[in-house]
This record gives sequence, structure tokens and C-alpha cells, in this order.
Amino acid sequence: MNVMDDGHDEDHTVPPRRALRFEQPIDLYREIPEIALFTKHRPFEGEDPLEFLYRLRGSTTPEDAITYSAFAPEPTVAISWGLEAVRSTLHEVPPDDAELIVLLGQWLDHPTVENRWRVMQTALFAPRRSAIVYLGLAVGWSGGALAPNDPVSVPRWRAPKAVNAGVLRALGQVPFERRSVSMARILDLAVGLFRV
Repeated sequence: MNVMDDGHDEDHTVPPRRALRFEQPIDLYREIPEIALFTKHRPFEGEDPLEFLYRLRGSTTPEDAITYSAFAPEPTVAISWGLEAVRSTLHEVPPDDAELIVLLGQWLDHPTVENRWRVMQTALFAPRRSAIVYLGLAVGWSGGALAPNDPVSVPRWRAPKAVNAGVLRALGQVPFERRSVSMARILDLAVGLFRV
């Protein structure tokens, strides 16, 4: 038997990492009701997550699909998608955000408490609230204490709200005539979240 360095037996399959917080969109709306403050449409009983995403995408308010994509996944997955969506939308990240982009990448690769606090501190003291800064705030609010010796827990809606704000902020910077193409690209990236 061949055992890998991490102690896992190579002959056993590692289960896939869970991407969505809940199996049904209606459960997301029940358990994190704050999402309803940011979306016009609501899921139907028994509606599949991907079906709901496509219904939102084809609605008169396709921004709801972005909001749903920020809230539905586990925070780390949503932040990773948000970063990819922002980078694909803006193409060039402002120099002010360069350090935070590096820190976000470090946290995504190694989601330690120390890396989370480093991202949060940099985002909190940023000179402006850019799309990348909102993603940094999402990292800080993704779970655990906000600072050493701080017992306050963060509501579950804070991180996805910040991811949503970051993606929508990036989309808002796109010239109007190219916005629908950028939104389609963002939502194409989101589809993968619901197929895991």
C-alpha cells in the first residue's frame, strides 16, 4: 500500500470539497434571510440551484444571479469566484490594490487565521472601497474572530454581501455598451460553483 505524505491512502478517493452552503436555494433564503434584501426574485420549493441561477440570469434583474452566486457557496469558494470575476472584468487592477491581491491569493492558498487578519487589516485601512477591497473585507468576515481576543462572531451574510459588492462594483466600472458581455462572463464563471 502506498501512503501519500499527508497520510491519505492513494487507493482511496478524497471526497470533493463542498461548494454550496445548502442543497436547495430555498434553504439558503430560509437560513440566511438577508439575501432577500438584495434580490427581487425568490426560489421555488424544490428548485435546483443551477436552475435558479439560470432563471435569475434570464430575468429582468440579472444582477440577482450575481448576488445569489455570492451567497450560495461557502465563503472561501465565493471569494475565490469573486476574485476571478473581478479580475476578468477589470483586466487591469489599480496599483493601490496590488498588495491586497497578493494577500488575497495567499489567504486562498493558505486560509490561516493570520493570513485572514492580514487581509482584513489591509482592506480596512485601504484609501478607497474598490472591488478588491470589498473582497478583502469578505475574507475578514468569512468566519472566526475579527481580531485576536475578539469574541464577536460575524453574521453569515457579511462575507457574501461584500463579495456581491465587489463583483457589482467591478461590473459598474465597465462601459455601458460592454456591461452585458462582462456580466455574461461573470455568470459563466459562476455556473461552475453550482456543478461541484
